Amino acid sequence: MNSIPLSPVNYIFTGTGSQPITFAFSYQNKLNLDLMRNSLNETLNHFTILQSQLNKSSKTDYKFQINEDGLNFDVIESNLVFEESSKIEQYITPVNSVESEPLTKITLTQTPKGSILAVSISHALIDGFSYFHFLSSWARICRGDRILPPFLERNILSSSFNPSSKKVTSEEIYTNCGLFLGNKRSNLQTGQSNHEVIFISGETIRSYLEEANHEHNVSFTENDVITALLWKKYIPMWHEEHDNPMTFMTCPFDFRRIMTDFPKNYFGCALCFATAAIDFNGLLKASLGDLAILIRSAVNKIKDDFILKSLNTLENLRLQNGLAAIEKVHLRHPHHGMIVTNLTRLPIRDLDFGFGAPINFKAYAEVTSSAAILPAENGVEIFIVHPPK
Repeated sequence: MNSIPLSPVNYIFTGTGSQPITFAFSYQNKLNLDLMRNSLNETLNHFTILQSQLNKSSKTDYKFQINEDGLNFDVIESNLVFEESSKIEQYITPVNSVESEPLTKITLTQTPKGSILAVSISHALIDGFSYFHFLSSWARICRGDRILPPFLERNILSSSFNPSSKKVTSEEIYTNCGLFLGNKRSNLQTGQSNHEVIFISGETIRSYLEEANHEHNVSFTENDVITALLWKKYIPMWHEEHDNPMTFMTCPFDFRRIMTDFPKNYFGCALCFATAAIDFNGLLKASLGDLAILIRSAVNKIKDDFILKSLNTLENLRLQNGLAAIEKVHLRHPHHGMIVTNLTRLPIRDLDFGFGAPINFKAYAEVTSSAAILPAENGVEIFIVHPPK
């Protein structure tokens, strides 16, 4: 199979502002180059789609075209020292999900004190689950272990499509998909935003959780209260109150585990979006429990019917208006919104290529007004991308 169709959700991660998934992992010991190359080639026999480029087949359609130019693997000798304060662009140039560009870039930097493995993959190809499915499979093959084969079929997410001539509205994009239709997205330029990393201890999280659960007699998750905390802290920090606008919190949701008869080893982007809203004055007055209720309610709406309606709406938008319309779809509200991704379950220990697990890692984010919740010892680290000043 030389080409693979895109699913409806794949398209929102193409074009301008398409937000690849990019990490760099630091290893205390040097990774063996020959072993890494040979095991990568074997891994790609299972994950062929990673050797893809976008190919426009019509005004409304791309295909993933598999060819040797779809994946770059570079090796660099350097005296770089991996530091949390350094920018990830020192280790890799993130992919750009546009036509004829590689959708996977891998850079292995060999240093006197170990190795840095940086991997950037188009979000159109994968989500967080699939990103680490590939990397952990590569590591397992490198160690001589068996892997869980990926399910690559894309039509499974388009099989229930119902075409409509009724014009898709911005209200339907929000109601049906939890997304926003606005002006064309722009790429994040170097220096356009600034990053912040904060730490929240497990003890503090448990305290917030206990308080919210007691206030509403609801069993919240840690993610509910952390996201509520970020909503309450950063939206008022980033935006001034004018005419009491609505504010929005968006949370990506992996639907593999809830969608009926959907393969758990699906390799691709299996995301939909839970979005909660409250007006600015309400946000200022709300408790963490109040905001956690809104977040939990938005997440609880994600069931089979919501997922299928979301996919159907995105498909109709593209077929009615062409590929250019997809670049007007925003994951968070462009003016009074924030998007928070929970990455606390990153399987870092699984990324052992036979020379030990990573001792540190860095994430890359292209979306401003965003946060990623990352695992940390005795709590979580939160990587925040502030909007341009």
